[in-house]
Amino acid sequence: MSKEITSRAADYSQWYNDLIIKGELADYSAVRGCMVIRPYGYALWENMRDALDKMFKDTGHVNAYFPLFVPKSLFEAEEKNAEGFAKECAVVTHYRLKTDPNNKGKLMVDPEAKLEEELVIRPTSEAIIWNTYKDWIQSYRDLPLLINQWANVVRWEMRTRLFLRTAEFLWQEGHTAHATAEEALVETKKMLDVYATFAEEFMALPVIRGVKSASERFAGAEDTYCIEALMQDGKALQAGTSHFLGQNFAKAFDVKYLTKENKQEYVWATSWGVSTRLIGALVMAHSDDQGLILPPRIAPLQVVIVPIYKGEDQKKIVDAKVAEIMADLKRVGVRVKYDDSENQRPGWKFAEYEMKGVPVRLALGARDLEKNEIEVARRDTKEKKVVSLDGIAQYVDGLLLEIQEFMYNKAKAFRDENIRKADNWEEFVKLLDEKAGFISAHWDGTAETEDAIKDKTKATIRCIPNDNPAEDGVCVFSGKPSTQRVLFARAY
Repeated sequence: MSKEITSRAADYSQWYNDLIIKGELADYSAVRGCMVIRPYGYALWENMRDALDKMFKDTGHVNAYFPLFVPKSLFEAEEKNAEGFAKECAVVTHYRLKTDPNNKGKLMVDPEAKLEEELVIRPTSEAIIWNTYKDWIQSYRDLPLLINQWANVVRWEMRTRLFLRTAEFLWQEGHTAHATAEEALVETKKMLDVYATFAEEFMALPVIRGVKSASERFAGAEDTYCIEALMQDGKALQAGTSHFLGQNFAKAFDVKYLTKENKQEYVWATSWGVSTRLIGALVMAHSDDQGLILPPRIAPLQVVIVPIYKGEDQKKIVDAKVAEIMADLKRVGVRVKYDDSENQRPGWKFAEYEMKGVPVRLALGARDLEKNEIEVARRDTKEKKVVSLDGIAQYVDGLLLEIQEFMYNKAKAFRDENIRKADNWEEFVKLLDEKAGFISAHWDGTAETEDAIKDKTKATIRCIPNDNPAEDGVCVFSGKPSTQRVLFARAY
């Protein structure tokens, strides 16, 4: 397979696809709209999952697992939620196949095996979970209930893109129950902060924390909080959401608790989730025309060592030193690989690991050993240095931290440079078409104006930032009074 990558300038969409395929993160599958996550991509997801899972548990949450199938009657119980996901649902109607009597060797659905009730393959799990919570919650002593699940979901997308939008994807979904609205709101905002911390400290991805407009809320939520990131092409990407569900699902599934005053009250709910879409964000935020650039904290491999030698005698000497280096690196917690395979030359290996975004490459040969040196190459800046072998593990460990910080600062500078103010409609359209990015503009607060802007420009309100200052102004579209700016952008 050719490793040549389309440039970002030539075709950003094709560049993205090239990196996913040629960087061996994922592949297309025989199932329309679904992807195969390859081992390298899955290792990346595992590192992301493990970091998030620890953060969830550190905030008091526990993991459970709920069924993939949701009875249609349960799915319909919360009307807004059902309506919001109805067009994306895959539905199981039969439970058996049989041999087609008119076409031997082929199978057909057995008409006698029709289910009494159709089953929705979960697009999200609120319905099945809240039906279960009804049995688990009786008293204030059972609250708060803080549960997360790692699972797959199915949303039957018509237009799909690897990682960003597929018919089936992996995610986590937290579902919590609380005694008061205040407790549920604290939970909602706390989990948004967990996502933001993860994005910034692990993914090196700066995000804006905010709340969605009413039109952009999760179906069935009272409020949706989000983190929004900016990709290199100037489009926004929603990187995580946390929803304050109020009592909507508690009332739909009759989930009540007995208070300390012996009164029956409906519980208050939240839900929150991130998915493998984060891998798409990672690719688009950091990578270049030579391949992936992965932040060290979650890269499947942090360091690769490539030997340079002629003949078996030199290789044995290099192997012995590399064994020492690897032991020292592993001792300080570095994920390292020694690629001494003989089927490819060093130059090919350099290009391969550059494509895969391995943060640091070490090259060691017999001449380097004579000088007690080793070549160190950074993937993010392509800078190469020859450094002493003495203390190399500590040097590399420090370099990984430096790369992580550099990647975040670079992405943040790009994001901040691409937040621009627009004070009238002409300026809004010009900025959107010429420079893209986030546009900070006044909005009159109506769904009609929001819809009109979307219809005319394909830009949506990404969020109302949490730290938004009050500011009197006029809506860029309608000219009506406004009390604050919101962030618009075209988005994935």
